[in-house]
Amino acid sequence: MLSEGYVFDVLREALRIAVVISAPVLIVALLAGVSIGLFQALTSIQEMTLTFVPKLVAMLAVFWVSMSFMTRTLTDFFHTIIIPSIAGG
Repeated sequence: MLSEGYVFDVLREALRIAVVISAPVLIVALLAGVSIGLFQALTSIQEMTLTFVPKLVAMLAVFWVSMSFMTRTLTDFFHTIIIPSIAGG
């Protein structure tokens, strides 16, 4: 039987990993949104595709580049914490 403290430690680690994995994509989305918003404010261009398409392209590019890091982090988490907990070791 898993103790309450162990379950909370696993959940805390899972939330930390979720933040670490999502941070690159979210930071790029924030920076792209701010820069595009600043560009729109300076030029008075209010085109919806100007905000959506570059942000989507930037997020997809960062996701593609950081996919190996995300996969490695998740598999390490599962191999070191989740699978031993299920196996009882």
